[in-house]
Amino acid sequence: MAILVGKDTRVVVQGITGSAGKFHAAQCIAYGTQIVAGCTPGRGGETFSAPGPGDKPVNVPVFDTVTEAVKQTGATVSCIFVPALGAADAILEAADAGCDLVVCITEGIPVMDMIRTRRALAGRKTRLIGPNCPGIITPGACKIGIMPGHIHKVGKIGVVSRSGTLTYEAVGQLTALGLGQSTCIGIGGDPVGGLDFVDVLSLFNDDPDTYAVMMMGEIGGNAEERAADYIKTRMKKPVAGFIAGTTAPPGKRMGHAGAIISGGKGTAADKIAALEAAGVKVAPTPSEMGVTLKSML
Repeated sequence: MAILVGKDTRVVVQGITGSAGKFHAAQCIAYGTQIVAGCTPGRGGETFSAPGPGDKPVNVPVFDTVTEAVKQTGATVSCIFVPALGAADAILEAADAGCDLVVCITEGIPVMDMIRTRRALAGRKTRLIGPNCPGIITPGACKIGIMPGHIHKVGKIGVVSRSGTLTYEAVGQLTALGLGQSTCIGIGGDPVGGLDFVDVLSLFNDDPDTYAVMMMGEIGGNAEERAADYIKTRMKKPVAGFIAGTTAPPGKRMGHAGAIISGGKGTAADKIAALEAAGVKVAPTPSEMGVTLKSML
């Protein structure tokens, strides 16, 4: 088993005719993901073609609206490569079309746009991953987003991270150690987004085939502290972690828009202390993430 996506997941790609959409949709198709539709306003009726597994050609119809794409193809998940100023509307369009999950890769969406989007999604069935994230992959079954598929291995370790590159680094280490992954999710580093650590940890906690979890956080906000509280009170499985930004000076933005220490809160030291108090084994350096988790099994 896995969480959120699997071999039967049917995906519509919003922005499939743009350069990023074309490239990554093709990569997902080659991995074996069921990309069943594309969506670009004004480009309805076109076809996007890419080689699938074994180089067998896959032809994907392009629609003007997500609603039409969902109705015609049965897509339940949207992946968004729409430019930043239109991406929030794209998220809401996918939700209005009835998508169960929206994976928004777009970076640079204005914070106020995301605040309005989060408010509009409240109470709906649609789950959001991102924005400013690498996406989600269930190894051997479904890849949605920009993660490099070849480093993943089918297995029992759940991976969740605010940082895209740390996701890849942790996965690469786990695979090298022979530890495959159930599902890997990059939740994104923006200050306002969709699923957070607690949401994903809860899903892994309920998945009978996820045996342990690797989580990577970073300075800024209180997502890791809230995760620590959940782990301490409810998590039934071992969790290893890593916090990026131990040397970051206070008041400086470091990479992600959400990675800023403000008001004396959100420091790496505070996050590490909270996680360790909850029983999480925190890797001292990025190069030790894999062995840290393995030591808990």
